[in-house]
Amino acid sequence: MRRFSTSNVNKIIDGRLVAKQTRSRIKRQVTEFTDMTGRGPGLAVLLVGNRPDSAAYVLSKTNTCRRLGMPSFQYNFPTNVREKELFQTLDYLNSSSNIDGILVQLPLADHLDEDKIIQYISPNKDVDGLNLQNVGALYHWGDAPLKACTPAGVMKLLDSCGDPFYSWGDEEFKLSGKHAVVIGRSDIVGKPMAALLLANNCTVTICHSRTKDMEKHLKMADIVVAAVGRANFVRGEWLKPGCTVIDVGINKVEGSSPKDVKLVGDVHFESCAEVAGRITPVPGGVGPMTIAMLLQNTVNSAWSRHIKNRVEADLN
Repeated sequence: MRRFSTSNVNKIIDGRLVAKQTRSRIKRQVTEFTDMTGRGPGLAVLLVGNRPDSAAYVLSKTNTCRRLGMPSFQYNFPTNVREKELFQTLDYLNSSSNIDGILVQLPLADHLDEDKIIQYISPNKDVDGLNLQNVGALYHWGDAPLKACTPAGVMKLLDSCGDPFYSWGDEEFKLSGKHAVVIGRSDIVGKPMAALLLANNCTVTICHSRTKDMEKHLKMADIVVAAVGRANFVRGEWLKPGCTVIDVGINKVEGSSPKDVKLVGDVHFESCAEVAGRITPVPGGVGPMTIAMLLQNTVNSAWSRHIKNRVEADLN
């Protein structure tokens, strides 16, 4: 685990702590839902192949579900699974009254059409927030019933910066009017991240691999969200003093021996922590929030579907 210098410790945005608070709230919601309906909000996860990182991530989700009283259902498929088999499973899950959230663990095998499979998930069970109906709602209204999990988690971390409950929080911190730079334009993080920041009245710049003079943009940023997938890419000398840095990246870097492997973000932590006013670590920053928001989406879906069913029953 990375050791922080005493001078930087109050700058650290502790994603583990914010995720813990979020899970406590989710657990109360799950208890209330279970007491009312007789069942817990159910999450189904489809896992293709045997990638160790994907399996570990799915296991973490499953264990967290169980701790919160949420039923978790895992469907494992071999790497050479046919799309038809996945669609048959999704047909069943889309229509199941006990399933409130469906997640297809990415990446998939090369012969599978990821977008086609993701779009096959019912929009009201799309807890990854990637169905075009949810994406469209996010861009049109600045919000969606089910939002992409990592950007939603980043927003919770930014909200914590304005909450004096946290050691790094300050009630004077406001998103409105701030200049935010998002590095990365992926459909999973970069684009929805920009939409959420824009909805919170930030001035948003998206930088990517073709951006010229990226340092110039970062020098003007009050908030930097790095999601570029390059280890230690952002350097401290690029930053505006006092800015808030959210590091979405998680990269494995080898040391002097094959066994000496550590996880680092897209931000060079040591140099950036000297300049930034607040910064997330890797690990322990954005990562815990992604799973927390996935479960929050599942609970939101459960309540939404329950209310809709009640209304329809009353009308009939």
